[in-house]
Amino acid sequence: MTTTETAADTFPRQYARTLRYTVGMPRSFAVAPDGSRVVFLRSRGGGDRANLLWTLDPADGSEKIAADPVALLGGGEEELSPAERARRERSREGAAGIVGYALDQAAELAVFPLSGRLFAADLVAGAARELPAAGPVLDPRPSPDGRWVAYPTTAGALRLTAADGSGDRSLVEAEQPGITWGQAEFIAQEEMHRDRGFWWSPAGDRLLATRVDDAPVQRWWIADPANPASAPTEVAYPAAGTPNADVTLWLVDLDGTRTEVVWDRTTYPYLARVHWSAGGPPLLLVQARSQREQLVLTVDPATGATETLVVERDEAWLELFHGVPAWTADGRLLRISDAPGHRALLAGDTVLTDDTLHLRTVLAVGAGEVLVRASEGERAETVPGLTGVYAVPLDGGAPRLLREGGAVEAVRGGPVTVVSWSALDRAGRRTEVLVDGAPAGHIVTSHAETPVLTARPVLRWAGERRIPAAVLLPTGYDRERDGLLPVLMDPYGGPHAQMVVQSQERFLSSQWFADQGFAVVVADGRGTPGRSPAWEKSVAGDLAGPPVEDQVAALHALAEEFPLDLGRVAIRGWSFGGYLAGLAVLRRPDVFHAAVAGAPVTDVTLYDTHYQERYLGMPQEHPQRYREHSLLDDAAKLERPLMIVHGLADDNVVVAHTLRLSSALLAAGRPHTVLPLSGVTHMTPQEQVAENLLLLQVAFLKDALGMPA
Repeated sequence: MTTTETAADTFPRQYARTLRYTVGMPRSFAVAPDGSRVVFLRSRGGGDRANLLWTLDPADGSEKIAADPVALLGGGEEELSPAERARRERSREGAAGIVGYALDQAAELAVFPLSGRLFAADLVAGAARELPAAGPVLDPRPSPDGRWVAYPTTAGALRLTAADGSGDRSLVEAEQPGITWGQAEFIAQEEMHRDRGFWWSPAGDRLLATRVDDAPVQRWWIADPANPASAPTEVAYPAAGTPNADVTLWLVDLDGTRTEVVWDRTTYPYLARVHWSAGGPPLLLVQARSQREQLVLTVDPATGATETLVVERDEAWLELFHGVPAWTADGRLLRISDAPGHRALLAGDTVLTDDTLHLRTVLAVGAGEVLVRASEGERAETVPGLTGVYAVPLDGGAPRLLREGGAVEAVRGGPVTVVSWSALDRAGRRTEVLVDGAPAGHIVTSHAETPVLTARPVLRWAGERRIPAAVLLPTGYDRERDGLLPVLMDPYGGPHAQMVVQSQERFLSSQWFADQGFAVVVADGRGTPGRSPAWEKSVAGDLAGPPVEDQVAALHALAEEFPLDLGRVAIRGWSFGGYLAGLAVLRRPDVFHAAVAGAPVTDVTLYDTHYQERYLGMPQEHPQRYREHSLLDDAAKLERPLMIVHGLADDNVVVAHTLRLSSALLAAGRPHTVLPLSGVTHMTPQEQVAENLLLLQVAFLKDALGMPA
């Protein structure tokens, strides 16, 4: 125990209880188009996971409760359907209460589900009520005019209820089990970050809705070995090289009349993005299964016919981005593209940003400018981990920086912009209200707990490749007294997750491990986001070599400046980080002397289509590549201590990954440790499990490296 902890509340306990200090933090912001109100979610305290719906008045900063889940449910416990639990697993949602909401065009009506029931809040009057619905309800959304609320059900239907409570009826019924209307399929939620399956027309008179048939998808069964009387759960899981769900898109009128939207689904089976606004006809982004070619299409709302606006191709793969494609106010197509040689914002054929910015997300599209989140480009001179919110003029003027920091996000409505960001010099996220781009003097209240320790990362560009990295030493470390330290590499190290950011909360668990006597190194090698297209796509066809090489390169480069004992190096990670830890200890035992692999992908043929095929292609076409990326054939090489941790209820990286590796290790006579987590999915939101998992890892690593207990 360090001096910053108390017996009553250690870091592992607090870290687990507060869901990594996210509980009580304001989140999920939206702003009314006229800037009259800000809407957001927040719980009552840092130990209360149940979110309430709030509004804030930008004029004076006053905050009001718009909906309280405890009151709406009469104090009863929340009951979640299996479908809702699956949705939350896909979005890594560990909170309770109101975890999401949708607004009408004026941001006067908010709708949300609770325990499978449908609720609406009048954000002007401040009253919330239940609406009639044939639930369990999933992902309700009001029409732009606020008259109707459409919602999918767990039975697969898409239904419509009047916002005034006067009636509820079916729009489309599922023809048979396995078909769902208006819901995003597994691959869309897990890999494309498309979490919705229907979109209202700007006039509120019809919808675009997906029809998903998962009959082609192979079935897996996830059992609960701790409760052998329970039947296994059937899961439709599209593993690499196997069929995906059949996804079609339909125009649905409010009387239930349906018209299919037609495109070449054989060549472009992935429906990645849908956009329908007053700026123009509906837009679709559809991808080839290889993800090396995609189309931006317009839809004729009268016939369902589509027309190609843009064809995009890339030899590695085409990345998907939030907020695009979209229409600008003057009718140009807005998109993010790597075609100019850097990740740029384009309006029509005009490139709006140069290579000093690396575009990440489109946040809001206004009449004269676009709000974006971007990193500095490949030539960045400052310390790594900075992102910024920029206003990019549509007339080609220079982008204007509104806020810079770690993990910056923003939303905008009219003259009001709400910006959230993190920093290295303080814990927690800060959320500020801007009016006409200037601070209004309102900081949105956060109830998140203050961590019992302070992270002290030192950020560096490591080695010749300038690998973004952070080093954390024990609190109170003295080099003359303490000498060289055993090293713990603590990466994610793969696509879609940037760990080295200027955010103190990102490094809190790493600091805790450092305070147990390690020098902790966090490195974002090739394949990680936020730097350049070339950096991200250098892992095309080789998702194993570059990530391991860059962990080694960062370690050796940082050892020239920091007190790293290269004779005692461990590595830990979860998900891709668990895969990376397994790779490191099996293939580079000369560098890595122990590993903890959490929820690792060990047999890449068992992971999903959209992710695995993006980097490795189809297994039928590249069987040797898939074999070389799996860990099973390396089992006989194990000569270092290895702990493998896996949740038995994981439906993303199924526990078969760990069991197959363990069996291969046993067959090769290689001792190892397996820690099964009963009832745990790919997340570990259970407080006691998450707390003890940290303690068990540090005990294992200390023993493996010969450190005092």
